[in-house]
Amino acid sequence: MHGGTAGRIVEVEAYLGVGDRAAHAWRGPTDRTRVIFGPPGHAYVYFIYGMYECLNFVAEPEGMAGCVLIRAVEPLAGLATMRRRRPAASRVEDLASGPGKLTLAMGITRKLNGANLVDGPLQVRRPLDETPFEIEVTPRIGIRHCADWPLRFVIQGNRFASR
Repeated sequence: MHGGTAGRIVEVEAYLGVGDRAAHAWRGPTDRTRVIFGPPGHAYVYFIYGMYECLNFVAEPEGMAGCVLIRAVEPLAGLATMRRRRPAASRVEDLASGPGKLTLAMGITRKLNGANLVDGPLQVRRPLDETPFEIEVTPRIGIRHCADWPLRFVIQGNRFASR
């Protein structure tokens, strides 16, 4: 949830830190990656390709790097706001079906880098509806190093996942 918008996470990718050449933290802490080495439950937001911001959740104990890239969400609240921010998305399925799309739709910027995901302006909550679902595991996509590692997780058959 952020700024009057909310979505159900439907697709993620894991990045394992120092031993994972695809991870930003693979060479150790830098000014950019310091958040990843901090306490879990915080946002790591970075700029990529000179145009998109991406959202990760820090997931390892403090001092160890590891995060989860949020690749897609199913929009649940604030759809009018999301449509205004993503006018090129003609279908609701296209509003947040990719890491750059979801940050645009939800107004997530690098100003949220380091934000606490429990009680900060960007929050993660348990869903009200906990309908069971199957998880599909695939290799990560859009990377060069360690691309064959099965660290992409998507709700099987979900129409809001990236393509």
